[in-house]
Amino acid sequence: MKKQILYLGDTAIKEAASYLAGIMTYHNLTFDYLASDKIVSPEMLNVEYRAIIISDYPSANFPPGQLDLLTKKISKGTGLLMIGGWESFTGLNREYTQTTLAEVLPVFLQPTDDRINCPQPCLIEKNQDHEIIATLPFDQHPPTIGGFNLLRAKPQAETILSARRFSVSRSSTGYTFKPFEKSDPLLVVGHHGQGRVTAFASDVAPHWVGGLVDWGDTRVCAQAQNANAIEVGNWYAQFFANVVKWTAGLI
Repeated sequence: MKKQILYLGDTAIKEAASYLAGIMTYHNLTFDYLASDKIVSPEMLNVEYRAIIISDYPSANFPPGQLDLLTKKISKGTGLLMIGGWESFTGLNREYTQTTLAEVLPVFLQPTDDRINCPQPCLIEKNQDHEIIATLPFDQHPPTIGGFNLLRAKPQAETILSARRFSVSRSSTGYTFKPFEKSDPLLVVGHHGQGRVTAFASDVAPHWVGGLVDWGDTRVCAQAQNANAIEVGNWYAQFFANVVKWTAGLI
């Protein structure tokens, strides 16, 4: 059976990739996986996947010409989802700033290191309704994250969720939470040609995922083939399943 998704990165299937792999398995999304230290083969990109996920995957692992081929596939209808991390977007080493994916993504990339680590609370804010977050209680129960890549949405894109950082101080009378004046794009969607493109600025796995990994009113236990078992919040699992499904044109 042809797989729906090509999933690249998040270290290895028995490490950080266990989270998204487990979620996709739980929600019956079929996928092929390639670890962060493996090179994308021309044969892989010739497969007609519905969507490709890049998450903490070095741009150098795409041989010459392969990102151009990927860009053409996206314009013809293949979805692209990039998830944040040290080797996503700009990251530590300007991973995708000088590639054709910078033109495809629904966000502008920073010219230098875009990593934001949040030692104090950072809440997810809902900006607008969208199929991805339908039925999920972002308004009533906003979860926290531990960090993200600093992005800027392109004019034609939709910013569905933002990250709002808070500074917290304590006095003898209690705690004071002061929100940063400006929030930052967290979930941004758009189109490149016929393909859907999605940017999620934080991570699906620890540590940047923060409290989002436990977001829910029940627990979900899942395990992808050859991966570690995960136990996570049900709203967290549904959210990332929806992100993948929307990018792949399944919702």
